[in-house]
Amino acid sequence: MGHHHSHQHNHSHEKGLSTAFWLNAIFSVIEVVGGIFTNSTAIIADAFHDFVDALAIGLAVVLEKISKKKGNEKFSYGYKRFSLLSAIGMSVFLLGGAVIMLVNAFQALMNPEVVNSKGMLLLAVLGIAINGIAFIKIKNSGGEDHAHHHHAHGHNHEHNHNSKAIMLHLLEDVLGWAAVLIGGVIIYFTHWYWIDPVLAIGIAGFIGYNATKNLISSGRVLLQSVPESIDMKKLSNDLLQINGVRSIHNLHVWTLDGNDHVCTLHLVTEDDQLVLHQYVQTEVEGVMANYHIQHPTIQMESCESKCQYMNK
Repeated sequence: MGHHHSHQHNHSHEKGLSTAFWLNAIFSVIEVVGGIFTNSTAIIADAFHDFVDALAIGLAVVLEKISKKKGNEKFSYGYKRFSLLSAIGMSVFLLGGAVIMLVNAFQALMNPEVVNSKGMLLLAVLGIAINGIAFIKIKNSGGEDHAHHHHAHGHNHEHNHNSKAIMLHLLEDVLGWAAVLIGGVIIYFTHWYWIDPVLAIGIAGFIGYNATKNLISSGRVLLQSVPESIDMKKLSNDLLQINGVRSIHNLHVWTLDGNDHVCTLHLVTEDDQLVLHQYVQTEVEGVMANYHIQHPTIQMESCESKCQYMNK
């Protein structure tokens, strides 16, 4: 019964994502036309942002399906890292776009042109409404999943992470449009046309900042750095507190995609008895679960054995 519910939930989640995708994709086309019509650099900058968001949502739908594929002879850990490739590609694409936007916005700032403020206001209201609807769709279809399905914890954690990242994007878009709305109101009453390129610089700077942050965090995962949520000293101390454990070495922790963590370690026990080894293994697995490590590999060694990998 639980499985059926989860399947039904996944279907509604994917439906929510695809609705958000189409809303963003269609609206980014409207924005480009609107941006040219209103002669607004800020709106064209936001059109680029919305278009990349639509791509990101579309890729999230595809990659969520791919990342569920089990490991095989070629990809023994499964396909979770495929989402990293899209994150890196998107970030590079966004950074390039942000640079082009900044150049255009600075040129527009040097020679401010007349902007159709009424058109800006109309597009801003439409932008807030469409991104708001997309946000609510995803929130209702998947954002609150985590609390209800403890039996599929690992999967839901990843699913939730994905939804939250997209929801955050859409919320940022709503704030961007709120800025365009305020800018449009000021231009309408004051005819200060330089406000439009200033808004575009702000939007491009914001996009560039977030893209750089995403690029750095994806790079850390690819370079197999220890996940930020894991304190190696604390983990090491917790393992050494287990009765029967004399010492540990070769402790390595990395992450597959930011959610799925892997750990390998060599553990020296007080004696070679099977009962002790079984007890220690159960305790170690408990510690690993506390740190949300889903793939622990433990090598047991006795005090007498000389491990050739001791200092590697």
